Amino acid sequence: MKEEKRIILHIDMDYFFAQVEERENPQFKGKPIVVGADPKGGKGRGVVSTANYEARKYGIKSGMPISKAWQLCSNAIFLSVNIEFYEKVSEQIMKIVKKYSPIYEIVSLDEAYLDISFCKSWKEAENFGKRLKREIFEKEKLTCTVGIGPNKTIAKLATEKAKPNGLKVMKPKEIEKFLDPLDIEDLPGIGLKTAEKLKKIGINKIFELKKLSKEKLKEMFGKIGEKIWKRARGIDEEPVSPEEVIKSIGRQITFERDTRDPKLIFGTFDQLIKEVYHELIENNFSFKTITVICRYKGFETHTKSKTLEKACNDLTVLKNEAKKLLLRFLIESKKLIRLIGIRVSNLSSQ
Repeated sequence: MKEEKRIILHIDMDYFFAQVEERENPQFKGKPIVVGADPKGGKGRGVVSTANYEARKYGIKSGMPISKAWQLCSNAIFLSVNIEFYEKVSEQIMKIVKKYSPIYEIVSLDEAYLDISFCKSWKEAENFGKRLKREIFEKEKLTCTVGIGPNKTIAKLATEKAKPNGLKVMKPKEIEKFLDPLDIEDLPGIGLKTAEKLKKIGINKIFELKKLSKEKLKEMFGKIGEKIWKRARGIDEEPVSPEEVIKSIGRQITFERDTRDPKLIFGTFDQLIKEVYHELIENNFSFKTITVICRYKGFETHTKSKTLEKACNDLTVLKNEAKKLLLRFLIESKKLIRLIGIRVSNLSSQ
């Protein structure tokens, strides 16, 4: 199917974990809610997972140290992550989503793509999106945002601009005007490291990025350079595909402020390990390779890996080996740490 004839819908639940908690506890309505680690009166370790819009008014956001969130709003309702319950709610939502198109791709608990190219017009696609939003709200009492465009990149960016509880349709003829003024970080595929490299040569907005040739971007970033060149022009040929092979499972988090606080670093790391392990077990995988990522102040990024002799699915082994790798970063450099992450690969089904 030609690019211009595709119609892709992206759906993202609004502040999902916190919204589920609001639904289950009507007394929380209108109050700031923070889902994440236990703040322990401002002395807690770990980070914010999700915050509702009331909490965001105080400056609280995902990835922030939970102790900082407590300082910003000690009167917020702090709740621990109830992942098993959120997964059950997600299952019900995705059952509804899957009914709307046979070609779907579930990205996470609260996000999915649908290929709705069978809609004959953008107006029909918009009405289709409204129906999906309405059914989810009627059945699950939860709001979501929908973005519609000619490909996955544009659909996702439309969702970002329509949040919360909105719907935005981006037609092919509107793409250039929509993309040009956006920050380069808004473009899927451009992470912190890539953005930093581009900013060093004076590229801050997408219209500036478009001035770089495909060859220049490939020279700077390898294969991903061509993808960046295309996406800056609103081109994305990647299909909506449910048949995604999981090659690795990982989590990473950027600290609100660069830090050397071992309590915060290891408390956060524990949370990341638990999330990775939960996904491993959920997918019935064993792992052989553990990789720890550390980004220092100034965006200097390093990784350390350990490959086991045999595939394993033991949480204790994962914790011990990952923490040894992280500890080496702390010992080898006195620099402040901006980001930490963990990834398991060499996966095999049990």
